Amino acid sequence: MLDLLAVQSSTANATIITLAYTLLLAFVLSSIIGWTYERTFLGLSYSRNYVQALVLSSVVAATVMQAIGDNVGRGLGMLGALSIVRFRTSFKDPRDIMFIFAALGAGIGCGVYAWGAAVGGTLAFCIVAFLLSRTGLGTKHFFDGMLRMALPNTSEPRMAVENIMRKNLKTYILITMREVNGGERIDVAYQIKLKASKPAADILAELAKVEGLSDIQFMMQDATTDM
Repeated sequence: MLDLLAVQSSTANATIITLAYTLLLAFVLSSIIGWTYERTFLGLSYSRNYVQALVLSSVVAATVMQAIGDNVGRGLGMLGALSIVRFRTSFKDPRDIMFIFAALGAGIGCGVYAWGAAVGGTLAFCIVAFLLSRTGLGTKHFFDGMLRMALPNTSEPRMAVENIMRKNLKTYILITMREVNGGERIDVAYQIKLKASKPAADILAELAKVEGLSDIQFMMQDATTDM
């Protein structure tokens, strides 16, 4: 039976067993982080390769820390080797960077045998990520999405649209309006908040009945934040 306390204290020269435990734990923890990212993801630019990169980066970090051990010379050599590599991937969402750091932190913690810190930190990170995804923290004014349409530049269709939106939406705000076709038609865009009893499909169906309306589009708020 492997004595885990003894394993954690022997950092100078890793055995095959400790290396296997370290890489396996790094894989498990990074898989949990990747699963959390998948479940809490908001937006359009989801990447399967990014989730796999989370797992791979954790295993690589654990391997690097195992190779360095307590040797300062190895650490400086590894730093010089990694400085040659240029990472050109850009992240649009700061949240993606935090998940990369979490995976690397889990891998480094496993690599230096700080298994308790790695497990505890990973669980805490995933729990907080779930809580933040289920709350509106960070949203100053929360809307369900953006509604765009084109309509004749006359009072009748505009009044009809206003009546439908006033009856079916919690709130709405006009954010853009521009004239097209020499002023004969106008393009408008609203930020809207839906009622629980009125899905977006019903509202779009009612708007489609208004004579002269065209190019009716509804984009969810999570989609518009990525654009």
